Amino acid sequence: MTHKNNSFTDPRIIRTRLLIKDAFVELLQEMDIDKMSVSRIANRATISRVTFYLHYRDIPDMLEKLADEMIEDIQEATNIQAIAVDSVKDADYLKLVRLLEHIAEHADFYKVTLGSRKAPIFTERLLNMLTTTITQRFEDVRDDPSNDKREVKKEIAIWYGSSALIGTIVAWLKNDMPYTPHFLAKQFYLLNAHRQN
Repeated sequence: MTHKNNSFTDPRIIRTRLLIKDAFVELLQEMDIDKMSVSRIANRATISRVTFYLHYRDIPDMLEKLADEMIEDIQEATNIQAIAVDSVKDADYLKLVRLLEHIAEHADFYKVTLGSRKAPIFTERLLNMLTTTITQRFEDVRDDPSNDKREVKKEIAIWYGSSALIGTIVAWLKNDMPYTPHFLAKQFYLLNAHRQN
């Protein structure tokens, strides 16, 4: 995962931010966030405190920016605009596969940020993103006159969908991803299809 805010960003800035992020991930495996200091992060990243402050105001600012970057990376990974798909269900499935592939590819980051309760900002941001996606999908399905599930309350459907998905992802990470992204996505869809029947 790289910093993508500006395609003209100096490679040294990208490299320094990656060092800081990697140091943060390593330290988060060892301690809680409230035990971290800028000095510890800087030392682990092999940079000076001054260099850290060139990129982030403080640790909360770093967390905010890393969480923003995570969401940008996920949105980029799950963007299927250019791919022709046969149906909305196929598009949903492909997005889920891409999300899981992205998480698997960056497992070290996601295991420590989502798989533990040490940094809730990352789980909250992902939950917000999933809730937005599921809300839009629910609206699309609800407006379909052939849908006979319209009696489900919108809030409950959204709570259920986003919580089930994030809970599945967190359990998958905590168990060292014993299934491939494709298999897990298929299982998730089978569960949802079974629930709807």
